[in-house]
Amino acid sequence: MRIGIDLGGTKIEGVALESGGRIAARRRIEAPKGRYQDTLDAVKSVVDALEAETGGKGPVGIGIPGTVSRDTGLVKNANSVWLIGKPFDRDLQQVLDRPVRVNNDANCFALSEAVDGAAAGSAVVFGVILGTGVGGGLVVNGGLVDGPNGITGEWGHNPLPWPRDSERPGPDCYCGKQGCIETFLSGPGLSRDHFLHTGAEVSADLLAGDSSGAAEETFRRYEDRLARALSHMINIVDPDVVVLGGGLSNLTRLYANIPVLLKEWVFSDQVNTRLLPPMHGDSSGVRGAAWLWPEE
Repeated sequence: MRIGIDLGGTKIEGVALESGGRIAARRRIEAPKGRYQDTLDAVKSVVDALEAETGGKGPVGIGIPGTVSRDTGLVKNANSVWLIGKPFDRDLQQVLDRPVRVNNDANCFALSEAVDGAAAGSAVVFGVILGTGVGGGLVVNGGLVDGPNGITGEWGHNPLPWPRDSERPGPDCYCGKQGCIETFLSGPGLSRDHFLHTGAEVSADLLAGDSSGAAEETFRRYEDRLARALSHMINIVDPDVVVLGGGLSNLTRLYANIPVLLKEWVFSDQVNTRLLPPMHGDSSGVRGAAWLWPEE
């Protein structure tokens, strides 16, 4: 048995994963905000509950909204800012008294969908998160590609490719730059674009249920930008499959429209990369955290 933890900004979810990928137990609790020690304690409470239910014990993998720096051993690039600068993996190992593997939550999503999800059996898989932020992870032959800086797949903090005049210099990003892909393709980015063109404030979820002409124009701009951004990654990595995750991956129109738009931007006479929704949905991240400990 292996245990996976998905540490989000609002929730902590855990699963106990048996051989073959069957979920033996699941727990979800509210995540403490702004309190580092409380976060460690909350993760421990989830692990304890899973092991009490299953009667077993196993190694723990955890996905976080950031990554652990190879140079300092401290968390960096985390939306949950109270984790930044902390030795989270080492502290968690002490709290749990066992080995722990920590990785980026988008990497965990990509790993889950590559191992036993929508892209199972594919050699090169790019997993995309389109949610509150925009992230990504790369899996090759069933293994995560982390890179020397631990940032492989962080396409959300590259500039939007082939920008149109109206898109320059682009919105400010929390990373300190302007025009990052994340500022256009995240849920808040989609809502911001709709407000910019209509003056109407609406969330991405509400916009998805809007059949007005204004909503259609917003989605067309979004799809155009997503196609350009994905084309950049396809030109560089040439994956077999791109799997979309996050709240915006529920827009079914993306899977029909984006493959057509890709043909304008991908440097090839034919685009054979498949664009797929996630098989495991919201559970992909927590399952991928468990798969940080592969089967023997």
